[in-house]
Amino acid sequence: MTLLSQRREVGEFKKRYKWMALVVLGVFSILAVRVIQLQTLDYDHYAAIAQENITKTIPLPATRGIVTDTAGRVIASNRPAYNVFITPQLVSEEDIERVAELMGLDPEEKAVLIQRVADVPRRRRSHQIAMFTEIERDQLAALETHGQELPGVDVVAVPVREYAYGNLGAHTIGYLNEVSAEDIEGHPGQGYRAGDRMGRNGVERAWESYLRGRDGYRRVLVDARGTVRDHTREERAREDRREAVPGRDVTLTVDMELMRTIDRAFRGHPSGAVVVVDVRTGRLRALYSKPSYDLNEMSGRLSVERYTEMRDNPFRPLIDKTLYESFFPGSTFKVITALAALEDGVFDPVTRVDCPGFFEIGNDRKRCTSAHGEVDMRRAIVASCNVYFWTMALEVGLERLNRFGRDLGFGERTGVGINSEASGFLPSREWYTNHFGRFRVGYTLDAAIGQGNTRSTLVQLAMAYAAIANGGTLFVPQLIERVGSPDGQAIEEFEPRVRRRISVGQEHLAYVVDGLYGVVNDPNGTAFDARIEDGVPVAGKTGTAQVQRSRPRAGLDPGRAWFFNRDHAWFAGFAPAGAPEVAIVVLVEHGGGGGRYAAPIAMQILQDYFGNRATAATRSGSSTALARGAR
Repeated sequence: MTLLSQRREVGEFKKRYKWMALVVLGVFSILAVRVIQLQTLDYDHYAAIAQENITKTIPLPATRGIVTDTAGRVIASNRPAYNVFITPQLVSEEDIERVAELMGLDPEEKAVLIQRVADVPRRRRSHQIAMFTEIERDQLAALETHGQELPGVDVVAVPVREYAYGNLGAHTIGYLNEVSAEDIEGHPGQGYRAGDRMGRNGVERAWESYLRGRDGYRRVLVDARGTVRDHTREERAREDRREAVPGRDVTLTVDMELMRTIDRAFRGHPSGAVVVVDVRTGRLRALYSKPSYDLNEMSGRLSVERYTEMRDNPFRPLIDKTLYESFFPGSTFKVITALAALEDGVFDPVTRVDCPGFFEIGNDRKRCTSAHGEVDMRRAIVASCNVYFWTMALEVGLERLNRFGRDLGFGERTGVGINSEASGFLPSREWYTNHFGRFRVGYTLDAAIGQGNTRSTLVQLAMAYAAIANGGTLFVPQLIERVGSPDGQAIEEFEPRVRRRISVGQEHLAYVVDGLYGVVNDPNGTAFDARIEDGVPVAGKTGTAQVQRSRPRAGLDPGRAWFFNRDHAWFAGFAPAGAPEVAIVVLVEHGGGGGRYAAPIAMQILQDYFGNRATAATRSGSSTALARGAR
């Protein structure tokens, strides 16, 4: 019985042994398959991970392209700065203490540094994390002197954007700031990383892809502590390196000396804007918006308090008044009404209209600026007689008025290519019916003098006056003159672009231009007192646009609330009157009468501009003569 039991146990063991052997064989088979997979299929993946453990990537930042004006003056450039990167995995608490000591951090700053390093998530602790930007010279010297003691700490030279003109032309030029997680996600494949900067307005944003360049890198061998190893000749030959590619330079059509001239002329006025355009090419020579902001501050460490102060400023320094904002153009729009009447022959320009100082329609009495007596079209333009244009508007009609307005570029974006450009507005009969239940004749009268719901940007108005001055060619406003390489070679040059020829006869344009000349040079003209005797001859139109009356703004001194209910002051024109070169539009927000406040600014700007150009040409000629004599 005992023998039988033993045999049974032996048989049972043999069965179990077979199963055990099968399990062991299966386990070893799985291990063998996994080893093969690791050594063949997944070799590249794990080899790269292993390589990362013995290599260190040193970034090589690209130099951003510079921005210059049409005369080659540097607007935006780069200066060297130094940032401190820390690799959390490679630093100890003693290392952090040492960094704080070398940089002269106070206890509070030291605590912030320790907490920032501790807060880096595990998945990023092997990465270089930017901890300090634009460190001081003494901090740089201390870190470089003791850098070998801190292998997990790197000081990297980076170019920092610098703006030579501060707040002048800030909305047009734009600024940089650090990318967000949304920016990185929204620009896949473009190489943006945390800590990078990108354009945030104006040219810096619109031409980011040209200006940015491409960052490079250098991978070096390090030991387990992160210290760079001495490379053999073979290792240096195999070093993984990609050189940084500098960004391209951009030349603007803007003249920064003209911008300075405008800034001087605008002293004493808290808010407004100016646009100057070359009537022969459509190139923008000035885009000036006041108040503004300092681009160096916006691109640096802008505090929350400072941003809140600008945001709550009632004069809106964050708004580009040349493009983003639209306004009632007032009497500067009367030239469109005149051209519509002349071109379609609905009103004879020699017909006289009696202006008693008011205009009655139904039970409504509209007041004119003065009792002008009998006036024809030219006299009405010169003296800015509302009664004449109201009378003419009844014959012209709103739809014809809008058709000529659209032909001259109103009611649609100009295509300048930067910022958020407003389209302005030309209300139609249908629009009035939908919004107010029915159409009234008074809406046409308001539109004829640039009031009611008619709105325009300064750039639209400037391009329209440029078209009148040059004989009927409406250009697309041009802001970029060329793109060049860092060595000064032109990569791409941009020619003027014609938008269309306006549908107005030359004789009608000449008639209106004669009227605009009278505005400035006729003793009855609304801008006659602003003219500069023996100065550059100017033709143009003043405007005094009523604003929508509003309650005092939040946070505004009640004693100053009256200011924001004052009319806007306008002047739109061109010079020299006989052979126009530039068109100019000046808006003084809440400035009052256009002839008294906007026209003198325009006259001074034009006089300085043409005077400075003559002086510059003389100097250039003298310099050339001297250079030839030296040879």
